Amino acid sequence: MLTAQAGVELRLALRNGEQVLLTLLIPLALLVGLTLLNVVPLPAPRVAMVTPGVLALAVLSTAFTSQAISLGFDRRYGVIRRLAATALPRWLLVAGRLAAVLGVVAVQIVILGAVAAALGWRPAASGVGWALLLMLLGCAAFGSLGILLGGTLRAEIVLAVANVVWFVLLLGGGIVLPVAQLPGPIATVAAALPSGALAEGLRTALVTGAGPGTRPILVLVVWAVLAAGVAARTVRLR
Repeated sequence: MLTAQAGVELRLALRNGEQVLLTLLIPLALLVGLTLLNVVPLPAPRVAMVTPGVLALAVLSTAFTSQAISLGFDRRYGVIRRLAATALPRWLLVAGRLAAVLGVVAVQIVILGAVAAALGWRPAASGVGWALLLMLLGCAAFGSLGILLGGTLRAEIVLAVANVVWFVLLLGGGIVLPVAQLPGPIATVAAALPSGALAEGLRTALVTGAGPGTRPILVLVVWAVLAAGVAARTVRLR
């Protein structure tokens, strides 16, 4: 049942042109643009600093923004209510959506990694395991936030809020610019956000090969647990 539900959710996500644009084409454009153009100040090689941030953006786009918008409109059109009336338990509906998120993120990692490698990216081999762990935690944190947003507000509000949050985190959440290069107050806030924790953890793991430390992992776990707990109490079927 889980495999069937996850397969349906994955096919629907990949067929949606707007979601493909958000989750893949925009990160690809940023990866190539920020690597080849000196738009923002980054140490050389630029691709080594750009790629971890783009991977974090891919997780944000798929697990949070796309998840929230699709759930919001599924609620609006009664899809979730109809599915809840079937033999599928509610937890399996959520698990199927999260499994589909992991599937989309896996596709993103392969494509973005291949393009980055063509641009000269050579990640530290010893940090790949840490990077995968961070991306799983990032999917859990952003996925829980996406379900919370999409499962509590009206679809039109979800669409606006999800896109605004995506844009704000892209510019000031430690994704395009490392947290250390942001202004003091913004850097402090970004380090406590899941976007900043994920991007900085990926940069540490993939650039230096060292472990990301306790802080990024703890930030992602806390966001995932809190968002999931609140979502379990507040998400509505319609």
